Amino acid sequence: MLRLVAGLVLIATSTSFAVDPPIPADERARMLAEFREQVAVLNKAIERAPREVALYSRRGDGHLFLGKFAEAVADFEKMIALDPRQDAPHWRLGIACYFTGQFAKSAKQFEKYHAYDGGDRENGIWKFLGDVKVLGLEPARRAMLVYSRFDREPFPALYEMFAGAKTIASLFGRIKDRNLAGDPKVMFFANYYAGLHEEILGRHEEALALLREAVASTWGRSAADGPVYMWQVARLHYEMLAAPKP
Repeated sequence: MLRLVAGLVLIATSTSFAVDPPIPADERARMLAEFREQVAVLNKAIERAPREVALYSRRGDGHLFLGKFAEAVADFEKMIALDPRQDAPHWRLGIACYFTGQFAKSAKQFEKYHAYDGGDRENGIWKFLGDVKVLGLEPARRAMLVYSRFDREPFPALYEMFAGAKTIASLFGRIKDRNLAGDPKVMFFANYYAGLHEEILGRHEEALALLREAVASTWGRSAADGPVYMWQVARLHYEMLAAPKP
């Protein structure tokens, strides 16, 4: 069955990651093999230099991208233990905590980051996502961070959507009206966070379709320095949602 959501035709079936992946299986396998190799190299490097903050940073990312979330949290917290200045700007720790189910800790980390950089609504969305799991939807909306200056597209409209002031249809309508639908970066973030919005509202199929669209993004997969960070995070979210439930 096809369902029209926010002006996009989305597959709304019992699609699973195994049978309908957004990226080719061999491409995914090569990517994960590279992360495993990088972690193995970093393990040896850390044995030689156990106080080198940058090594834990890189290994934490590798663990995160491999879905080893507890290990990622441990590496990121080790960075802070070695250098407390790493704490406030460490949004990656907030993401890793979210994936481990430490939602209050995740929200707190993004609150710290807001004090460090008060202009990034993406950070505010992640705080909200953690708060929803702990407080519930309406209390989390009341606790949303306040922003006073413009952020990059499409985050102003996305933030309004999470606050309950804008629908997904109006989000994608704004993108179309501003001639941004051809911008793959804008569309990646719109699809990814719209997918998370649907997930928190319990709309599983709509969430899965939007997340799949984000992960299939050619922008996210073809950046000059390899798949971009938030594309990897979106991939993890998609794979967790698409995994067959026991």
